[in-house]
Amino acid sequence: MLKNLFFLQLTVLSFLLVSAEDIYVNPKSGNDLNTGTKLQPLKSIAEAAKRVNANSKREASTIILAEGVYNLTETVLFNNNKFSADNRLTIRAEILPDDATWSPQRMPIVASAIPGTTTPGDGEEARGFEFEVSHVTIEGLRFTGSPVYYYIDGKQSRRYYPVWREGKNLDDLLVTQCLFAGNIDVMPIRVAVIANGNGLVLDHCVFFNCENSVVYWETDGGVSHHDAMRYCLVYESHYSGVWTTTNTADDFEFHHNIIANSKAAWIRDDQSTHRYQVHDCIYTNNVRLTGNGRQDTINHDFLTMANVQLSGNIDIEKDQGKNNYLQLKDGSFGSELKAGLFKK
Repeated sequence: MLKNLFFLQLTVLSFLLVSAEDIYVNPKSGNDLNTGTKLQPLKSIAEAAKRVNANSKREASTIILAEGVYNLTETVLFNNNKFSADNRLTIRAEILPDDATWSPQRMPIVASAIPGTTTPGDGEEARGFEFEVSHVTIEGLRFTGSPVYYYIDGKQSRRYYPVWREGKNLDDLLVTQCLFAGNIDVMPIRVAVIANGNGLVLDHCVFFNCENSVVYWETDGGVSHHDAMRYCLVYESHYSGVWTTTNTADDFEFHHNIIANSKAAWIRDDQSTHRYQVHDCIYTNNVRLTGNGRQDTINHDFLTMANVQLSGNIDIEKDQGKNNYLQLKDGSFGSELKAGLFKK
C-alpha cells in the first residue's frame, strides 16, 4: 500500500514538473494555423503571444524562436499576468550563444515596421514587445531599430522601444544574451529596454549604436528594488549607457560592464539621492562620465567605484564571419571582464 502511494505521489510530482506550454515559431516554415509544436511551428510571435494570453493554466510558457527574421508590424502584447518565479514566461532563441552550433547569423532577428502612436506634444512612439506581466525572461534574441526618421520637427520625434514593461507594480524581467543594434540615421533605437516596476535585470547583453541602452523607470511605492546590469557591453550610445531615476534603489547591482564611445556613461535624474556600488567596469572615451537628462555634466560622487578603468580604447569586431561580431575583439582591452553575449 505504501509502495503504491509512493509511486502515485511520484507520478503526480512528475506531471507537475513537466506541466508547461512550449510554443515553437519559425518565420520560414511556420504557419499561424499550425499547432505550435516543433514539427508544426507558428509563423509569428504575435500569434504565439495570443495563445499565451489565452491560456489560463498556472504553468510556465516558453516561446521558442527559430533563426530568421521576425518583422513586427504591431506591438506584441503579453497581458496574462499568471506567472511566478518558478513558472515563468520565456521568449528565447532555439539556439543560444553558448551552444556549440551558434553563430551570430543564427540569432532570431526581431525587426520593427510598427507605425508610431501619437503621444501629445512629444511626437510618436512604437513599442516592440510590451509586457503587462511579471516573471519574464528574454534570451538570445537580436533586436534591430525601426526604419523611420527620428525627428519630426524641432520638438517632436519618432521613437522605437524594442522591450517595454508598463505596469509600475510588476516584478522580475530578465533580459539575457540579447543583442540590440541600431543606427542613428537609418534604424534608430530610442531605448533598447525600458521598464517600470521592480527587478529589471540585464545580463550579458550587447547594445550597439542605440540612443539609450536601458532606463530603469517608475514604480509603485516610489523605490524600485533588485534591479541589475552586469556583464553588458554598451558601445556608441548617442545619449546614455545606463539611465537611473529617483526610483532606482541603492541595491542596484552594477558590475562587469563596459560603456565606451558614448555621450554619457551614466545618466541620473536631478532629484535622485540614491548612491550605487560599481565594480569591475570600464568607462572610456565617453563625452561625460555622468550627466542628467539635459546632458549636463554632473558630479559622479553618487558612484562608489572599485576597479573601474576610465581610459583605454575598446576595439569592436566588425567581421560578420566571426562569432564575436559586434563584441570585443579577441584578446583586446577589456576582454577580462567577460562583457558580452557569452556566459561560458
